[in-house]
Amino acid sequence: MTTFVDRVELHVAAGNGGHGCASVHREKFKPLGGPDGGNGGRGGDVVLVVDQDVTTLLDYHHSPHRKATNGKPGEGGNRSGKDGQDLVLPVPDGTVVLDGNGNVLADLVGEGTSFVAGQGGRGGLGNAALASARRKAPGFALLGEPGIARDVVLELKTVADVALVGYPSAGKSSLISVLSAAKPKIADYPFTTLVPNLGVVTAGTTVYTIADVPGLIPGASEGRGLGLEFLRHVERCSVLVHVLDTATLESDRDPVSDLDVIEAELRAYGGGLEDRPRVVVLNKIDVPDGRELAGMVRPDLEARGYRVFEVSAVAHEGLRELSFALAQIVAETRAARPVQESTRVVIRPQAVDDSGFTVTEEDGLFRVRGEKPERWVRQTDFNNDEAVGYLADRLNRLGVEDELRKAGAKAGDGVAIGADEDAVVFDWEPTMAAGAEMLGRRGEDHRFDAPRAAAQRRKDKQAAHDEADDEYQGFDPFA
Repeated sequence: MTTFVDRVELHVAAGNGGHGCASVHREKFKPLGGPDGGNGGRGGDVVLVVDQDVTTLLDYHHSPHRKATNGKPGEGGNRSGKDGQDLVLPVPDGTVVLDGNGNVLADLVGEGTSFVAGQGGRGGLGNAALASARRKAPGFALLGEPGIARDVVLELKTVADVALVGYPSAGKSSLISVLSAAKPKIADYPFTTLVPNLGVVTAGTTVYTIADVPGLIPGASEGRGLGLEFLRHVERCSVLVHVLDTATLESDRDPVSDLDVIEAELRAYGGGLEDRPRVVVLNKIDVPDGRELAGMVRPDLEARGYRVFEVSAVAHEGLRELSFALAQIVAETRAARPVQESTRVVIRPQAVDDSGFTVTEEDGLFRVRGEKPERWVRQTDFNNDEAVGYLADRLNRLGVEDELRKAGAKAGDGVAIGADEDAVVFDWEPTMAAGAEMLGRRGEDHRFDAPRAAAQRRKDKQAAHDEADDEYQGFDPFA
């Protein structure tokens, strides 16, 4: 038997970007062919995609940790690393994605709707891509960025046009079984429905879906019974159908009080259900006492403004009228919905006075936050002096040095780039503004020093030989 799971916590980790390669092209008679290190590949994304064949989150309940593949590092010969493969995770229609604080990140409704839960890291640039007119032979490459890793909560909210709500054993499962082809479990004891059941109903030219939600009891919105776990499944419905038992054997219950209790629980839960159309179904009129009670309470319910239908799921009485009435309400609701527009891309240009980073002082420590400086730090190999100098020059061009001075930073003050958990902390020296002077001329690779020195020695040796030859030509042994 398939287990129904409609809420899971998923731990996703996108792939890391591959590191760039620092390489020098070498071949016979051409030892100094220039930098030819390729770029690293992009890390794979973790993507949630709606799949109509998936109806439960059971797979993620058993395997909550999912990771995409990493990008491959670049290689010499201008060979870029292979991109990591995206990890596509199918989810049911109506899945809501939330962060750890309960904020909605995405509402996935409709076949093929997708959301990138974790973005893969960028691949690092190789030294061939870093070469420029001023930096002809970089002796370093950029590191790949780590992929995004985070925890998300997936909640399934059933996508149905009509939701049947009511007490346990009110006859909801029997009703959905005769209105549609659904085959829910039916028995004469409470809570036979432990998961929402979906059925498809055809009434004339209108086709709609109907959901049987597990029975509600007083206190359901506070966690009593099964109601709290499944009340979310009525949030997307167009019509709420109160299924009231007119043949209950409990002396302290009657259809009107049952309706009042269920309405109180729906109001306590919230979910924007106040404006949904309501229909009341007085079920089990095949029982003599049930038909008599239905006739007694119907005027009171209609006086409250409800459309009331007397039906018997067992005897199939009153079902056609109910089915077409629901179809009419569903059709009117669909027609009133705004036309779905095609996806639009909203471009928000950066403000002219937005530097892209901030500098704040926190107990004597100056913290730099911003997308660019933090990304550059992640891509820097701090074991390579030239790479560190390149980072210093980039930060200087961005204006970080100037902002630190304006904030009151002095030589030797602590500076942190990034958040607390992964910040890079160093003692600030204003001379970092001239990183090239600190680390030597940028663009010169120590691997080129020996060949250049050897070439210079050959040139000096040839010049000395030519000078000696000139002196020999002017020498007269008989003088």
